[in-house]
Amino acid sequence: MDNNQFDEIRSYNDAEARNVYKTLAQEPDFLKVLQFVMPGKVGELIPKLRNMESIDRFQREVIYPFLLQLEQGTTQGISGSGFENIRNAGPCIYMSNHRDIVLDSTFLCKVLIEHNLSSVEIAIGDNLLIYPWITHFVRANKSFIVKRGGSPREMLANSMRLSAYISHTLHDKKSSIWIAQREGRCKDSNDRTQESLLKMLSMSGKGQFLENIMQLNICPLSISYEYDPCDYLKAKEFQQKRDNPEYKKTQQDDLLSMQTGILGKKGRIMFRFTPSINNELAEIARTTTNKNEQIELTARTIDRHIHAGYEIYSGNKIACDMLLGTDRFAKEYTEQEKTAFEAYIKGQLDKIQLENKDEAFLRRKLLEMYANPLINHLK
Repeated sequence: MDNNQFDEIRSYNDAEARNVYKTLAQEPDFLKVLQFVMPGKVGELIPKLRNMESIDRFQREVIYPFLLQLEQGTTQGISGSGFENIRNAGPCIYMSNHRDIVLDSTFLCKVLIEHNLSSVEIAIGDNLLIYPWITHFVRANKSFIVKRGGSPREMLANSMRLSAYISHTLHDKKSSIWIAQREGRCKDSNDRTQESLLKMLSMSGKGQFLENIMQLNICPLSISYEYDPCDYLKAKEFQQKRDNPEYKKTQQDDLLSMQTGILGKKGRIMFRFTPSINNELAEIARTTTNKNEQIELTARTIDRHIHAGYEIYSGNKIACDMLLGTDRFAKEYTEQEKTAFEAYIKGQLDKIQLENKDEAFLRRKLLEMYANPLINHLK
């Protein structure tokens, strides 16, 4: 595939990004967002943007300080483990569970930079590119676009192009990639890899399914947030879809989720890296030659690593006991922790505004979000 065919979806190069930064320095909506998330800093950032020379400098001099500020203001610390599993892995796909629209990938880049590893190219759905300046901003920040929707023919063409671009990024650009294990966030935290994603990834290879997937060097990544500030919005959406199967989120809903996720309190955050699954894929190849079985076993392998890598917080244990009506984990948290978590769940419930608010249903959904990581981790 001609590299020009990637122009509609690829991340920008340094020369293109320089022009974007100059344009952003005078984009009113971007400057409003900047003022909102970094109050008092706009005056010093505008000259930086106008003279920014490269994407690497932009990430280190603009994005990284913002993420440091965000970490200090909205978290109780961001940690990482398993760096020995990826330090010499070469270009790879970090495939992770998906909690937050913006921060899963941006905090990942922060953690990598702090451990002297290169930041990654980021897959982002076109449904989030609400304004043209957002599109230019993310592409000038090492993001490439995943086109969604369209006719079956268009979807196939988009999948083939996306698969080819991912292969090109890994093998020609020598850059690693972050991609979620499924389309969109997993609203109930019962994380499962979409088999259709694996089929898309394998399209660009010239061999059999497993051979193609092994060339992509997938390293599963577990992302754990102690608290998800969007949990009440996700619970609300569950009821809206239950009550109206035709319910669809609006662009304003996506904007609210992005804003809430970025600015809300998240507690502790952990990124846990695991090695490439290629040895396990080779074992699957020896076990079965049936393509559908290979796809299913590959998905389950990724799931197993992600589930095993979760950081388990007291809230996960409390939620599990509350959801199942047990005291299985009662010795592993204090009464004070339980009281605080119950108050947190009540506070999130109180934020939900719905005409026919089903408190019992919403409460169960909130508890599932915190219990499911522990349930899957134990399995």
